[in-house]
Amino acid sequence: MRTLKGPSLHLAQFSAEQAPFNSLPEIARWAAGHGFKALQVPAWDRRLIDLELAAESQGYCDELRGMLAEHGLQVSELSTHLLGQLVAVHPAYDALCDNFAPPALHGKPQARTAWALEQLHLAIKASQRLGLTDMGTFSGSLAWPYLFPFPQRPAGLIEAAFEELARRWRPVLDACEDHGINLCYEIHPSEDLHDGSSFERFLDLVDQHPRCNLLFDPSHFVLQQLNYLDYLDIYHARIRMFHVKDAEFNPTGRQGTYGGYCDWTERAGRFRSLGDGQVDFKAIFSKLAQYDFPGWATLEWECCLKDQEDGAREGAAFIREHIIQVTTRTFDDFAGAPVDPQQIQTLLGLV
Repeated sequence: MRTLKGPSLHLAQFSAEQAPFNSLPEIARWAAGHGFKALQVPAWDRRLIDLELAAESQGYCDELRGMLAEHGLQVSELSTHLLGQLVAVHPAYDALCDNFAPPALHGKPQARTAWALEQLHLAIKASQRLGLTDMGTFSGSLAWPYLFPFPQRPAGLIEAAFEELARRWRPVLDACEDHGINLCYEIHPSEDLHDGSSFERFLDLVDQHPRCNLLFDPSHFVLQQLNYLDYLDIYHARIRMFHVKDAEFNPTGRQGTYGGYCDWTERAGRFRSLGDGQVDFKAIFSKLAQYDFPGWATLEWECCLKDQEDGAREGAAFIREHIIQVTTRTFDDFAGAPVDPQQIQTLLGLV
């Protein structure tokens, strides 16, 4: 067993136009002051990283790492979620997803997807230059509007959607293999990979690709009412990244999982700051220690009530308190005694 690394901080919800959130050096200083040990950097945010330069220049990556080290920090992973989203976009979401791409590509879905795939390849190269082993992403979605089968889905619709999804992602996974990077899909509502069953369908279509892995975020499973502890038992061998995010689910006579189109504060299922929701993190951290999880415990702040800076400060402490320093000895070693093979046979009554 090994002790989890952390806390790391996912920067997507914190980067902004105002200081200290508008540059990596400033946000690093701020995060270090809150006790974070690493940063998960969104690869699409040019305020924080020049992805093209990081993919091509080892010197640039070394300077970035050196600057973070001055604050006692490192990069835990690159996040490519918005780029992954653009790999597969149902036409119903075209206008909204255009905001994730440069203005010149708006209204051009095929060109937008090609650009996103190029950016993912750059992020793979940048990850390798930064000395990383894992990269987070979304799968995108072609089938999500057909989630609830009424009118009933025509035969072959889901199969065709997943075959196309696998076709688009396979070259990216192969590039990950070439560069030693695990691609970790965040299993997330609105993505075609939104639960274990959908991930398994995709995994089969990419031939159980060794670089096809998982980012575990229990908050999304609370909102789906999926057993996240059982999920860890089933998929732990594929889980390489961990977003520590809390949530609560309080169904009423008016709404349940689907939320009635309500805003976040009025929904039965809500994301909360760490410790304010219902996720059993003691059990999660125990299972991750048991399964020898190799990655970082990364705070992802999303809360409809609490200020983000309070959430970050409290979240860093919360993660530190939950990381289990794994034991190096067995607790009952004191009662053990050496036994030779002959004695074992005797103990079993075999001689």
